[in-house]
Amino acid sequence: MDPVNEVSPAKTALAEARTDFAEDRTILAHERSFASWMRTGMASVGIGLGFNALFPTLDPTWVAKAIASLFLAIAVVIFLSAEQRARTILDKVEAHQIAVIKPIRIRLLAWPFVTATVALTGALWWLVPT
Repeated sequence: MDPVNEVSPAKTALAEARTDFAEDRTILAHERSFASWMRTGMASVGIGLGFNALFPTLDPTWVAKAIASLFLAIAVVIFLSAEQRARTILDKVEAHQIAVIKPIRIRLLAWPFVTATVALTGALWWLVPT
């Protein structure tokens, strides 16, 4: 083997440690991104609910309900895509020195938001008077 191209074991170990730390930082960044997307979805739900204040003033009322439903549908898409992206990344990257949230917990966080948003959309159409 060529001594010029040979890498010392200490340098190899240091490079592996740096790679491990980079993978851990990537996992933590994606967990923060998941939380950000969930907050964005909740903001979309809030905007949809905000149209509730417009229901008495808009005529016909189905227009305001349709706009609110659009924002609620956007929230559902955001929740589902956040869950999918987070699980995909966690499946691809290996944690080394950090505790990682389990993919099932990601799902258990996202799906109640989806369920509640769909239920809210149903309540908007069937329980709010026209």
